[in-house]
Amino acid sequence: MEFKGAMGGIYRLTEWITRLAATNLLWVLCSSPFMICLILKLIAVNMNLANESLVMNWAMAILAPLTLFPATSAMFTVVRKWVMGDTDTGVFRTFFKGYKENYKQSLIGGIFYTLLFVIMYVDYTVYMTQFSNLQIVGVIMLILIIILLVSMFNFFSMVAHYHMSIGQIMKNAILLTLIRPFRVFSTMLGSAVIIFIGVKYPVLFLFFIGSIVAWFAFFNFYGTFLKMQDQMEKMKQKDEEQESVEDKKSDSL
Repeated sequence: MEFKGAMGGIYRLTEWITRLAATNLLWVLCSSPFMICLILKLIAVNMNLANESLVMNWAMAILAPLTLFPATSAMFTVVRKWVMGDTDTGVFRTFFKGYKENYKQSLIGGIFYTLLFVIMYVDYTVYMTQFSNLQIVGVIMLILIIILLVSMFNFFSMVAHYHMSIGQIMKNAILLTLIRPFRVFSTMLGSAVIIFIGVKYPVLFLFFIGSIVAWFAFFNFYGTFLKMQDQMEKMKQKDEEQESVEDKKSDSL
């Protein structure tokens, strides 16, 4: 049954609210060990409990590859369907299918990213607090941390969209971040605005923030993918035309 007019608009709006909420709740549920540690970390910071905060840092570093990365990859599998026009796909089935199929790649990628984040964050902290004459190194580390953070949007999008080895995915995620910085950083800025709204209304993190950020990130990634694909097709067509001209010249000789 298809509704039209105002009723149709309301129906479609409630459909999208349900899709976003269901996907976000599945993401929160599957990454709940990490999320619990994150909440405890924030409480420890707010209460100035340095030792407890440090313990939570290590707990999150261990749990992120095991829970957060696979759950986020599964969420990107769902929003990929939406961006590509398949809005009627079952959220539950698509989420857990993506979770199962991409778990290994997400785990390995999560270990890689977590190790790099830990190393760079430790270096940044040391250079900024212990070596005042080498703070420029700390600034460089901060820039690298931001680039690595932004490349994660491409990483999750590629895990959901491509069938590649994990090494190729991580390499291409970072390369795409470097060669297409404006679109990727627009994703980061848009996500920062969405997260800022979530900070004002924390309940939104439970129902909407994660899935909206994932949809926005994959939307930007897919736009970049289509543009690069179009450029490659034009280059291929140009090469074929050039070869055709050269063949005609050689035939006339």
